[in-house]
Amino acid sequence: MTTTPAATQNAAFGPGPHRRAAFGAAGLLAGLMLAGAAVAQSAPTPSASAPSAQPAAPAADQAAAEVITSYGISTFGPLKYAKGFKHLDYVNPDAPKGGEISEWAFGGFDSMNPYSVMGRSGALSSIFYESLMTKTDDEVGAAYCLLCETIEYPKNRAWVIFTLRPDVTFSDGTKLTAEDVKFSYEEFLRHGLPSFRAVLGSQVESAQVLGPLKIKFTFKKGIPTRDLPQTVGSLPIFEKAEFVRDHRSLDKSGLKPFVGTGPYVLDTMKTGQELVYKRNPKYWGWNNPLNVGRWNFDKIRIEYYADYNAAFEGFKGGSYTFRNEALSKLWATGYNFPAVEKGYVKKVSLPNGNIASGQSFVFNLRRPKFDDIRVREALALMFNFDWSNKTLFYGLYHRINSFWQNSDLQAKGKPSPAELKLLDPVAKYLPTGVLTEDAVMAPTSGPRQLDRRNLRKASVLLDEAGWKVGKNGMRQNAKGVPLRIEILNDSPSFDRILVPYVENLRRLGVEARLTRIDNAQMADRERTYDFDIVTAQFSMGYTPGASLRQYFGSQSADSSIFNLMGLKNKGIDQLIDDVTEAKSQDQLDTAVHALDRALRAIRFWIPQWYNPNYNVAYYDIFDHPKTLPRYALGELDLWWYDAKKAAALKAAGVLN
Repeated sequence: MTTTPAATQNAAFGPGPHRRAAFGAAGLLAGLMLAGAAVAQSAPTPSASAPSAQPAAPAADQAAAEVITSYGISTFGPLKYAKGFKHLDYVNPDAPKGGEISEWAFGGFDSMNPYSVMGRSGALSSIFYESLMTKTDDEVGAAYCLLCETIEYPKNRAWVIFTLRPDVTFSDGTKLTAEDVKFSYEEFLRHGLPSFRAVLGSQVESAQVLGPLKIKFTFKKGIPTRDLPQTVGSLPIFEKAEFVRDHRSLDKSGLKPFVGTGPYVLDTMKTGQELVYKRNPKYWGWNNPLNVGRWNFDKIRIEYYADYNAAFEGFKGGSYTFRNEALSKLWATGYNFPAVEKGYVKKVSLPNGNIASGQSFVFNLRRPKFDDIRVREALALMFNFDWSNKTLFYGLYHRINSFWQNSDLQAKGKPSPAELKLLDPVAKYLPTGVLTEDAVMAPTSGPRQLDRRNLRKASVLLDEAGWKVGKNGMRQNAKGVPLRIEILNDSPSFDRILVPYVENLRRLGVEARLTRIDNAQMADRERTYDFDIVTAQFSMGYTPGASLRQYFGSQSADSSIFNLMGLKNKGIDQLIDDVTEAKSQDQLDTAVHALDRALRAIRFWIPQWYNPNYNVAYYDIFDHPKTLPRYALGELDLWWYDAKKAAALKAAGVLN
């Protein structure tokens, strides 16, 4: 199995390790935190399209401060879209409404609560919920008011006030109020995922209702605040009355979705097998400029499959209509069935401008056998990407080297003088060579499965680390304890990549084994950190901030569902602070380069691969804007149903 970047909307519906990129509790929280961090930076410079200044602040201690009132907030510089814009540049404002798009999901589901560690949530189960602010897909570091009408904040971003739109209603017709916003924040603080509670609890001092449609968040002193207006602005909003009336809670699993304000509601459900969402005709936001030309399908259907090949056969038979292909072998050899040959199914590659998913094998650093960096480096040398790409992936993929691969934020070569100013104070916490050597790159390999040059390098490293070859030909330490490595996998399609890797490890003298488990067991073992090596993703943003602590911070090592490797490093903690405190784009670039360089040097991952394109196949019943935005495929919200094309395919007997 091979995967497309995690940022794609429908990457979630594929199999195996990459599923957590876009659905399930982990992926949804990651997306939420990244959304908040990505738009949260220093105050914008006033310009024709930037916020206007107000002379007074509502808090006494800010009475003399300049307060910015705006319809949005930008990272560095003005917002792209001026006040009063009619629609986003990348939509078709006249897109017809109607029809259905259907995709597939892997495994099953037993919950419709995407914000709980209990159960496995259904695909797209966050579609019901909106936040105060939202990003766009054609600019970096911008957020615009969605549920709010205006945002107010001082230049130091010590607090933020949101004024809500008066026309927003939940799907049951109830009006949105500031009490709902405060309740949603407090519910996340009380019953949200542990890592989310840690973020909110350490950064937000208070949430205060100032009126029926006005709420103020005040942030704690002594911490970087540039991210925080957007962090709280990205919180999903729930209806307080429903939670109180029905005794609901974010930490409880259940098949009844919470009431939301979003454009879709649940239509039908076959537990673990199928989900159908339908457009809400009474949705409050159809005429909102951020929604014009979007959310065009009357229904979105998700079909579940337990096996990747079965899912592909389902697509060939017309059981669902849109597929973001994650298996390179199928992309190269499988799309020769009659519907493709006759033009009924389109097979196209579309450019993907997102940062690569960061998909990788990760070591559980909580286990003593991985303490020595030489062990981790040796094990990484035995994964032969070059052979895999040629033999298994048909040359379609690129190697990941950086946590910010496919962007200008990835570290290259030796550190710049500006980077050295950040790295030098923390060098004692980092591996040797960070200050003087090129950024660590993934190893290259020869054309055969077992690269003997890398085998020799790995052997030397393990010898030096005290793992010698014993009488039985396998590695053991001075106490005679063998070097045993278990790789967990919950996707049959991934076996063809893992089996050769295990074989190479055994040639090195490592007692490696591949253990197949189902996705429920995988979720449980990841949550309890009961593993040696698993596949994970590190979905980074173009303007990273507070969410970095959830992935790499010491305080999250034993509580976060993102810091699977259990990284605890004071140097990394300081470099994350440098990123969150950056006051300009140049400072941010430098800080991210330094952090990326340091993370790669620690070698807690074995980077896998990414595809700079979306490989999509779909029945020719859809259309999309001529130019798609750089940062989204957008098939669920930007594309639309072509009734004439659909009628032709139905007449031909291709679709029911």
